[in-house]
Amino acid sequence: MAIGVIAKLAIQPGKNSEFEGIFAELQAAVANNEPGNNFYALHKSRTDENEYVVLEQYVDQAALDAHGASDHFKTIGAKMGPCMAGRPQVEYVDAL
Repeated sequence: MAIGVIAKLAIQPGKNSEFEGIFAELQAAVANNEPGNNFYALHKSRTDENEYVVLEQYVDQAALDAHGASDHFKTIGAKMGPCMAGRPQVEYVDAL
């Protein structure tokens, strides 16, 4: 069963371009290195310019675990830290 991830991210004001650039780098690394990832997409709120949602889907728990353990997630993800305005809110859902 595929596993979905919904991650809500609050970004510090004025850090949008920097954050979006770093995310694009991470998105490319996921696409190129994670065959168990079905999609990894960034969305920006229409009502709050500093709120983003990442929608992700993995073929199974092993693929999700591999994502979290990957070097690119750890290194590129760490570059996002200075852009963040708090911890991400993450929800895991099962595809039907």
